[in-house]
Amino acid sequence: MGSDGVTLTVGFDQWGYNYQAHMFNGKYCDSYRDAAWCQPYSDVNLSMKWNDAWMANTDSDGDGLLDRHAGFISYIGSGAWLTNHQSGVNADGTTWTYFVKIIAAPADATLTDGFWYAADGTELGETIWGQFFVALQVSNDPSLGEHGAQYVSAFGPGFGQF
Repeated sequence: MGSDGVTLTVGFDQWGYNYQAHMFNGKYCDSYRDAAWCQPYSDVNLSMKWNDAWMANTDSDGDGLLDRHAGFISYIGSGAWLTNHQSGVNADGTTWTYFVKIIAAPADATLTDGFWYAADGTELGETIWGQFFVALQVSNDPSLGEHGAQYVSAFGPGFGQF
């Protein structure tokens, strides 16, 4: 059952979630069940993918919800990750794209001044939602003058996370 109390089915639901495939395809506001606060972004396209640690397609503990960070007390150390790929059209008619990969902090990481650091002191990325860091951020937006990678974490290629 979903957090909204609706029974989940295999395949894409009315909002764009396919829990079995660990993905979402739709509009940004659809990912939030068309919440009032996100209406300024209702024209933004969004594609998300995640792993079992982020949100599994099972309910192993019988609480009626899909498992998150199974076997861990929080996302920390779970290996959870999520990707968001967004796109839209600017007021000037140009198209923009944005991609971000978010990863749960390792169990031995430390959070200092808004950034997660590996045990050896290597910067992992800026914190987001407390237990996670931004590992990769790519923006292509002509109106902002952004083209390509805006941030690439040391936790990226070579660590098997991308």
